[in-house]
Amino acid sequence: MAIKRREFLYFLGVSAGAIALGSRGNKTFSIPFTQASTVSNWEEQIGFKPVRLPIPLNIDAIAAAEQKSVYSTYEVADALVLPESFTHDIIAAWGDKVGDSRFGYNNDYLSFVPTNPDEGFLTVNFEYISGKTWMQTYPMVIGKSLPFEEVKAAAKNTGGAIDAFSLPENDPIKTKISEISKEGLTDLGIGVISIRRNADGKWERTYSKSDRRITGISGLEDGRYLKATGPAIAIFNKSDRKGYDDKLGDKIVGTFQNCAGGTTPWGTVLSAEENFQDQVSESVMSDGSSFSPAETPFVITDEMVDGCANVFGLAGNKYGWMVEIDPANPDDYGTKHTWLGRYRHEAVAFRAVAGKPLAVYSGCDRRGGHLYKFVSQEAVRDIKDKINSRLMEAGMLYGAKFNPDGTGRWIALNPDTKIDPVLPSQVEGEDGKGMVALPNPNRLAGGIAKATTDKEITSFKERFKTLGDLYEGDRNEKQGAILIDAHYAANAAGITCTARPEDTEVAQDGTLFIAFTSGSPGSDGGPDKQIFKGPNGETPYEFGWIMRLQEDNSDPSAMTFRWKLLATGGEPADGGLGFSNPDNLAIDRNGNVWMVTDMSTGNHNKAVANRIVDGKPIGEKELLGLFGNNSAWFIPTSGVNAGKAYPFAISPMDTEICGLCFTEDEQTLFLAIQHPGEAGGMRQDMKTEVRQFDMRTTTGEEFMQLRTVPIGSNWPGKSAADPPRSAVVAVRRIDRSFL
Repeated sequence: MAIKRREFLYFLGVSAGAIALGSRGNKTFSIPFTQASTVSNWEEQIGFKPVRLPIPLNIDAIAAAEQKSVYSTYEVADALVLPESFTHDIIAAWGDKVGDSRFGYNNDYLSFVPTNPDEGFLTVNFEYISGKTWMQTYPMVIGKSLPFEEVKAAAKNTGGAIDAFSLPENDPIKTKISEISKEGLTDLGIGVISIRRNADGKWERTYSKSDRRITGISGLEDGRYLKATGPAIAIFNKSDRKGYDDKLGDKIVGTFQNCAGGTTPWGTVLSAEENFQDQVSESVMSDGSSFSPAETPFVITDEMVDGCANVFGLAGNKYGWMVEIDPANPDDYGTKHTWLGRYRHEAVAFRAVAGKPLAVYSGCDRRGGHLYKFVSQEAVRDIKDKINSRLMEAGMLYGAKFNPDGTGRWIALNPDTKIDPVLPSQVEGEDGKGMVALPNPNRLAGGIAKATTDKEITSFKERFKTLGDLYEGDRNEKQGAILIDAHYAANAAGITCTARPEDTEVAQDGTLFIAFTSGSPGSDGGPDKQIFKGPNGETPYEFGWIMRLQEDNSDPSAMTFRWKLLATGGEPADGGLGFSNPDNLAIDRNGNVWMVTDMSTGNHNKAVANRIVDGKPIGEKELLGLFGNNSAWFIPTSGVNAGKAYPFAISPMDTEICGLCFTEDEQTLFLAIQHPGEAGGMRQDMKTEVRQFDMRTTTGEEFMQLRTVPIGSNWPGKSAADPPRSAVVAVRRIDRSFL
């Protein structure tokens, strides 16, 4: 549905003439990037002239006939497209030197922590490997070769899978897999780089002693193990475990699949381990111990490289956590706070109020994942004191239960919590059949079982009464096991299944914003049909929402809340704002919302030659190609343009824009450009392809668009010989001086 100005301001909790959030510091800007020497009409309104997307938008303010003419052709660029008067500088790209290692692959979340005026630490997450492009370009970027073809040949009869963990140590294939896996895990994890802004406004690296990498193999050979806090330590140190023992106790080798994150008010950074199941087993035994590494073999095909932890025998229950680092401390290689739960973490947001417990919000980015809140046992004193990190060492983890009437409550995940599972009939499912994954009723075997009927849930409830009945050990060990198995324990407790919560952001007034990127179901499950509906009540709804959640009495430790869900994605003809799949959010100092999209790579610019096939309308996922590449958007929350959405940037080919992060003066926007060339690989000879798109005007009239689409990517380079490389950029105005 379209977000009307009145609805959007109500959504933000402000009046038509108000500014949603108070400004901070001595300078006040209506929006970022202002104070240019000259401005156009667009810049007077919103600060920039919007970039042109392939889809007609209501903000174009042109008649349908003119839309058909203007949008009849469109050329996609393998470039970061920015408004006029803006430029970007490459700060670091895959393969660049960082400390005694290198800048990793597929950079995601960004955190800028200032140390002095115009300088500070940029912390960067490295999420995953795009196997096809990584293998193709590795020799060009890193300057050496790896035995990809030999290992692929060895795995050709097993679908690319090899259990290297179980091979003898002297097996030559195991040696080759170890070599590939070590490089793959080196390209994942976290990086810290020191940067400064020069007089021209350009950001450059300063290569301080704090620059470092925490990789997927930190500790394996260098002794830089990660630490842990909270109840899961009891499981890591357990001697009589049911499952696998890595012989390391509570020491942890590395961090990987680091996607989103958050910065604490006291200047530390938390990094989210998301799709860790690509490297290790997610399933655990009833005592929280790991399955054998053999359960997640090394996999290599022409398209993918996964299971890199297999050959090193890493324990699965040590991954899927939030990792905290202090970028200013060169000896800090990370602490995993297990009270925050183990699941496919996406984003983290903090509510720190002096005299109140600390609240930490995060989402599980899977279809049917949950929204969580950790509440500390002790209260915050000085919001800026780094001692606040200790508050994450004791407290309770809760999951959100949403009611259709716009209310909700938080349910504790502890041994006393009543078993009341989500019903398959409540959630969206593939082929219309809902599914809910629960801890396996055969607790001796461990792992999970997928319930597809409500009758199976009734049987489960008859057998188990509390979460403590599902897990083994003393109370502390049961609590540790529940946190390790958080997603499935949450399903058993009846926590609401949601639509891929990809970001959580807390505004200055305490309001929590959540980006739900997709309401479609999948093999992991689906969202609650009563909560996640499209603008006309349709389910499933692919294009995504933004939710506003307010704790009752504005109390971080409240156990009840109110929520409102607004659908923002979709075509303008249907009331959408012209984008799909909202992902990372940022809120500027005046309460305006900045957002980037996360359409899956395979759908970028996918031809839509006809909306009707075999007499039936095609599905929403089949329409995603209409929206082109991923993009960044600005949504004002006050003034005459409140509730409208303006495209600020378009990402290069096959990429996702991630980690949007402003400097304190809001004159620079850092962006992470992830996985260029993921679908098409390295672009050869500037190849393009013309595709047809059955477009609609903003009033719903159909017309055909011919779109020229590059095949693959050479970004951030400019020539056909350049390999695509993920990179972090600093976006700034060309006409802004920093003298």
